[in-house]
Amino acid sequence: MKVLQTCVSESKLLPLESQADLAMDQVTFRSDTVLSDVHLLLPNACHLMKRLNSVGQPVFTSKFRILRDCDGKESSGESPVRESTVASNVPLDEDGDLDVLRRPRSSSSNRDAVCPIILSQSAATLTDEEEDSEEEDGARDVIRVEHTMATPLEDVGKQIWRGAFLLADFILAQASMFTGATVLELGAGTGLASIVMAMVAKTVYCTDVGDDLLSMCQRNVTLNKQHFEPQESEIRVRQLDWMADDLCTDADLDFCWTDAEIGDLHDNTTFVIAADVCYDDDLTDALFKTLYRLASNMRHPITTYISIEKRLNFTLRHMDVSCEAYDHFHHCLDQLQQMTDGKMSFIVEPVKSSFPQFFQYERVEQLELWKVTAERL
Repeated sequence: MKVLQTCVSESKLLPLESQADLAMDQVTFRSDTVLSDVHLLLPNACHLMKRLNSVGQPVFTSKFRILRDCDGKESSGESPVRESTVASNVPLDEDGDLDVLRRPRSSSSNRDAVCPIILSQSAATLTDEEEDSEEEDGARDVIRVEHTMATPLEDVGKQIWRGAFLLADFILAQASMFTGATVLELGAGTGLASIVMAMVAKTVYCTDVGDDLLSMCQRNVTLNKQHFEPQESEIRVRQLDWMADDLCTDADLDFCWTDAEIGDLHDNTTFVIAADVCYDDDLTDALFKTLYRLASNMRHPITTYISIEKRLNFTLRHMDVSCEAYDHFHHCLDQLQQMTDGKMSFIVEPVKSSFPQFFQYERVEQLELWKVTAERL
């Protein structure tokens, strides 16, 4: 994740200056803009503007191919998802993971500015014939995601983050563990991890807050239904506010819960997932309170997987490099594990990131995956 600020610079984050201007072929930003590494490093041609959302933000469509190995099986030998072969030009390292080639760093470079080319909606929209051709040509291996770019901090869920790819890699590497399960995703954003999870799980509750974000998420679910509908899996996009005590059941509102869905959630959920959702201390506190409340109400013990990227910030307050959001996340993990309320017990452990990489992104060492196991005493 790249948080682009003028006073606080994060690892691999660049200060930007003014709001996006659609009349230009380059995008500029305000000082409080955030831009994901995923979008920054994608080639310009991969960003196709499709429309404006309800709040006037440009919406882009990006495509992400699921990489296949050469023998038609998952590298873990367990997942039924992969069936085709890797293209011969995909670079792999000695462990079989994607070998990401990096440009040499140079103080003077003539490379073009890294920013998307914004196309007009008419130019970016494919004809029906072109879309049909794309769907027939390897659509089973390609996930299409609508997203925004360069948003204010409160809208970062509308972008795609590396933590979602790390979690998606883990899901595909451990597909047999999730087969047939009922899974809840918290802070789903664009829904990438939920879409991947639905390839193996039976039911996925894909949750976040905000009608505009949830509408985008629902569009992404529809765009990728070919990945999970054949095995009769389903994704239900629903609102789940960590700051609220109860699930929204108001039938007059979009993305509300039915009583049957709440019963299914509590009776059948065995896994909770969350990808790169800990960047604000108040939200992190609310996340862990939500995890405790959910675990207390579930019939079965639940296992939670949380991906996070450790971001290094140089702050004027400390005059040093710090990782405040990451440190607070760790503090909450420690508190959860040390809890002695006589009702619940939690076991926290890191997950080694040695599982195969199925998507093309930079798996930096700051990306981590944590496992939280909850049981009722």
